[in-house]
Amino acid sequence: METSLFEEQTEDELWKEYKKTKAPAIRDKIIRQYMPLVKYVAGKVSTGMPDSVEFDDLVGFGQFGLLDAINKFDPDKNVKFKTYAVTRIRGAIFDELRELDWVPRSVRQKSREIEDTIVELEARLGRTASDSEIAQAMGMTEKEYQDAVMKVSGTSVLSLNDVWYSGDDSEHMSLADSIESPSSLNPDVIVEREEVRKIIIQAINELPENEKMVIVLYYHEDLTFKEIGQVLDVSESRISQLHTKANLRLRAKLTSMRKGIF
Repeated sequence: METSLFEEQTEDELWKEYKKTKAPAIRDKIIRQYMPLVKYVAGKVSTGMPDSVEFDDLVGFGQFGLLDAINKFDPDKNVKFKTYAVTRIRGAIFDELRELDWVPRSVRQKSREIEDTIVELEARLGRTASDSEIAQAMGMTEKEYQDAVMKVSGTSVLSLNDVWYSGDDSEHMSLADSIESPSSLNPDVIVEREEVRKIIIQAINELPENEKMVIVLYYHEDLTFKEIGQVLDVSESRISQLHTKANLRLRAKLTSMRKGIF
């Protein structure tokens, strides 16, 4: 039986050969090797998405990201291809979702309304606002506020992947990327990335404890909502709600920090 290129060579050697030769056979081997990663990222993105968003479509979008990662990856940088590829795959999926504009305008408006309320309220209070305070400021009962949060759950996933800092095209970074470890060690970018990370760490530390736990488990420990629910002994839908509230709070806090409110 033929031995695969990945077995014959170390991955570092394979990448160096590919960058030198651009051989289609090597590229195809890399694609096959990392297709499970595309499906994994698509599976995580699909969590909380409406039924109209098909998993197979997300996989297809992610394949474009994998190809982009293969074309742009620099094996001489001190970063694993898997780490680099995850960012590109996820970015490609969200780029396509934005193009589809699948989120109803009313849902987008409600998401923005919640974020704006949190910004104004926390600027006035000088601290993290509670759910009941946010609900009151919006003229809602707390139950109505929780229902509104669930309605915007899909948009909160998108918002967390909005670009926070942009250098050149190869160095763009989303909020989700900065919650994780930086995917580049370019000295021209690393200082600004670290500043962003400090701001985000501060924002995460100010989240209510249960929301902070969900963010850490989802982005750092790479658990699914179902797995986080098992850890925290609550339902998957409750984790989705906490995840959405955390994202809305983070967006609001980071908006405030960028405007110099805090």
